[in-house]
Amino acid sequence: MKPYLMPEKLSRRRLVTSAIMGVTGMGLSGISAAQSAGLDSAEDLERLRNMDEVDRYIAVDNKCAWPNLTLMPDGSIVATIFGSPCHGFCEGAAECWISRDGGRTWTFLSVPAPNEPGTNRKDLAAGLTSSGALVVLCSGEYVPNSPSQEGRRCCQQPVVCRSTDGGKTWTRRESITMPPGVDNVFGYGNIAVLPGGRHAVAAFSGDHINHNTAWVFFSDDDGRSWGGARPIGERNYNETTLLALGEGHLLAASRTLKENHTEIFASDDAGFTWKGRGPATLPGGVPADLRRLQDGSILLTHGVRLRGMLGVLARISRDEGKTWGSARVLFRTTARRANTRPGGVDGGYPSSVQLENGTIVTAYYCQRIPMHQRYHMGVVRWRI
Repeated sequence: MKPYLMPEKLSRRRLVTSAIMGVTGMGLSGISAAQSAGLDSAEDLERLRNMDEVDRYIAVDNKCAWPNLTLMPDGSIVATIFGSPCHGFCEGAAECWISRDGGRTWTFLSVPAPNEPGTNRKDLAAGLTSSGALVVLCSGEYVPNSPSQEGRRCCQQPVVCRSTDGGKTWTRRESITMPPGVDNVFGYGNIAVLPGGRHAVAAFSGDHINHNTAWVFFSDDDGRSWGGARPIGERNYNETTLLALGEGHLLAASRTLKENHTEIFASDDAGFTWKGRGPATLPGGVPADLRRLQDGSILLTHGVRLRGMLGVLARISRDEGKTWGSARVLFRTTARRANTRPGGVDGGYPSSVQLENGTIVTAYYCQRIPMHQRYHMGVVRWRI
């Protein structure tokens, strides 16, 4: 589908928006003074004005999605998504969809985490273990105003779903050991493979309103059970994704509750302790995905919910996540502000993989666009 193109003569408002996108993530993340002018070069401006340099698809229709992409050993892509067309306020299961043509077309694969009546399974983390098993950690909630909610807790215990046949069939266990004082967590992002056959995944606890703590959980049995949680960021951090850098070094990109931006954390001891590196986005730049690219750089993609600029941005780090280059627009709508109510417009939650030929496939969710008035998982195929 053709994107909305910026006009040849940019209005002052659009120039300001472009400048904001250029400085997003400057702050404590070490963006250079030259970049604070907004755009690094005429090439960057041209890239922003010509967003049709990418291939765009309505990939999975009538699903809220919030996708997590996994590149499988055979080159196919599995998207693990929330499978209902609502913002978490209806029943629905976690679903897996698969693309065997580089993200252009998708078919239904399986249900890793079914939902019981009056509930949903919408909050998830996913990834491959070192043995090649596909693992999904999935939480959920009781649907508001459902009869099944009478006298029940608001949230469902997370379930560990594991597949050894590429996501076709699943085993399921409630096998997550909570940290002291925590009775539930919500998984998010990607499973990281650590030295010695250990695996790590992020999840957060809290009430979504007053305080959240982001944790890292560990598995020493190929993703079957998880525990040994260590805090990444306390009281102000929720949806967090991990990236293993090698030799016990880890990055985390974490959404803040109060400021609503993305902060970068780093660990040099395989996730046991974490040090904050500061914000990588301005407020509204959430949540994020981290991926290692073939040239050794790190891709950060994140949603953006600025007034008049709602979509998905991408930027690159070439120094192991210490600094980030200027933003590239992958997807945008013309909505003036995000609104998740029926009839509103919202989008984001990107997840990316890089194919063998270097093409990057980024999936995101969108509530509606002018040309498509339903929830859907959109896909962008692009190159650096």
